Amino acid sequence: MQLAEYHSIDDIRKIIESGIGVELSELSKAKINKCNSYLLQKVAQDGPPIYGVNTGFGSLCNTEISKEKLTELQINLLRSHACGTGAYVPHSIVKLMLLLKAQSLSYGHSGVQLATVEKLLEFYNSNTLPVIYELGSLGASGDLAPLSHLALPLIGEGQIWAYQNPSKSKEEPFAYAKKALPSDLKLGAKEGLALINGTQFMQAYGLHCLFKAQDILKRADLHAALCVDAYDARIEPFLSYSHEIRPHQGQLHTAKTVLNHLHGSEILAQKKGHVQDPYSLRCVPQVHGASKDAVAHAMAVFETEINSVTDNPNVFPDEDLVLSAGNFHGQTLALQLDFLAIAIAEIGSIAERRIYRLLEGKRGLPAFLTSNPGLESGLMIAQYTAASIVSQNKQLCTPSSVDTIESSNGQEDHVSMGANAATKCLRVVENVERIQAIELLTACKALEYRRPLKSSMVIEELVASVKSIADISEGDKIWANEVEKIRLSFF
Repeated sequence: MQLAEYHSIDDIRKIIESGIGVELSELSKAKINKCNSYLLQKVAQDGPPIYGVNTGFGSLCNTEISKEKLTELQINLLRSHACGTGAYVPHSIVKLMLLLKAQSLSYGHSGVQLATVEKLLEFYNSNTLPVIYELGSLGASGDLAPLSHLALPLIGEGQIWAYQNPSKSKEEPFAYAKKALPSDLKLGAKEGLALINGTQFMQAYGLHCLFKAQDILKRADLHAALCVDAYDARIEPFLSYSHEIRPHQGQLHTAKTVLNHLHGSEILAQKKGHVQDPYSLRCVPQVHGASKDAVAHAMAVFETEINSVTDNPNVFPDEDLVLSAGNFHGQTLALQLDFLAIAIAEIGSIAERRIYRLLEGKRGLPAFLTSNPGLESGLMIAQYTAASIVSQNKQLCTPSSVDTIESSNGQEDHVSMGANAATKCLRVVENVERIQAIELLTACKALEYRRPLKSSMVIEELVASVKSIADISEGDKIWANEVEKIRLSFF
């Protein structure tokens, strides 16, 4: 398929998950060629210096570079800025970075040659993934370090991931880093800078987190519905009347969704002996809904960003302008990544409270969901595990975007720290997936104590699916194994 002028986040997810190849449209090729030709003409003229084209970088911006050194300048830029460290960036995020960098360069405001953008797509289509590290970007001046590691293999330097299966069996292939393959790509004026100036590291992490967040929110409503019946909770908090007089979209959607999940439940229909439920059940529409609204806002911001030009300087052939500006600054993404982490952490927080309620020995449920308390501990420590993860998430949700550290001799005196917001956001999201796996195990086991009454068809099908892959029968067992089976099968 062809890269479009505009892609929604759902479009990007479909492209990634389909595995389909991507190419440039003829319009994009024309824009890229036009801009590159214009920039080369500007360089050939003896006009004023252009930042990053015939000058040094950062605080070295006033140092002019001779014409015969322009290619060397760009190669040195990639080498010197490839200074990342820490854990490896997940392969799925690296692949997103390749696609998003090509998208940004395809608009014809970056001055790169066509061959450079096509090389990015060649890597994407062939699953040739550069080795990139988590740490090193300040989220301003572009994601310099990680994008340098992304760009070096385009010119035959740096490292890429290779795969082998030592046992030649059905096991997953083993990944290892190796030297990049030789390349015939020769960088021209500004190309190194165009490749590493940009927000594609933050973008890719953000999209990966948003994809997971969408799934987490869907599961959250389904799990909450399961917990409603497992705890023998009331239906009134989900009726539309209260939500129509406080009509936040996420709240309305959650209440309706939970009701739909519970349609036809015998447990929900039986007479209740209590007047109200705890907030973790009664306020599901308000809490889940608030997170849905926050995620929707983050998606809108990211959708604008992935369809933008984020390198520097920006080239405008029709206006005869090369502008040194600040589109590489990640503040808008940093704020949203912090917001997204908080919103998803709250889904884990309220899920842990529901786990606790199901284990506290009330509403006709035995303490810790074991019929032999004392001799057996049941799911006591499952709640401990969820609580420890929730506590860690609270620490991870301290905003990165409120921090800034001056760099490059003061030239870059305010940075977004959006890359740190991105990497810790992923940790929060993955932590919430683990909490949800514990919640699903706990709620399914609790529901078995409501027999012979049945829940809705949707819930009963979910429970049957869980029981087909995890052991929730009576008796203590290594619960970590059962939680992991659920996480790997459902998430």
